[in-house]
Amino acid sequence: MQSTPVNSSQARPPSGGYSQALDVQGATRWLVISGQIPVDRDGGVPESFAEQADLVWANILAQLDAAGMGVANLVKVTTFLSSRQYAQENGEARRRALGGHAPALTVIIAGIYDEAWLLEIEAVAAG
Repeated sequence: MQSTPVNSSQARPPSGGYSQALDVQGATRWLVISGQIPVDRDGGVPESFAEQADLVWANILAQLDAAGMGVANLVKVTTFLSSRQYAQENGEARRRALGGHAPALTVIIAGIYDEAWLLEIEAVAAG
């Protein structure tokens, strides 16, 4: 599989570690990752946003690994934030988790299922 960022010069360029679009060619399989939440294996929820975000990304990376995939396979990420106040920290956590990989991205400010959760992230990977 090869994925190539597509960022048209006729639209505003992306800022913050994502691509406006991703052209995926040669993919023979897709992995759709349900919304991952900031809950550890024992049911604990960290208090700070940074800890929650790192845990959510660890859960996403664990799902990728279980499917024999990695960060480079991510083609679309949708993040649901409980508040705009977490926008900058969210971007920082994403860049820590993904390094230089820049999938297509959507961030939505929304009510989250559990008030203790400050974010939820779903993703699509291809391989």
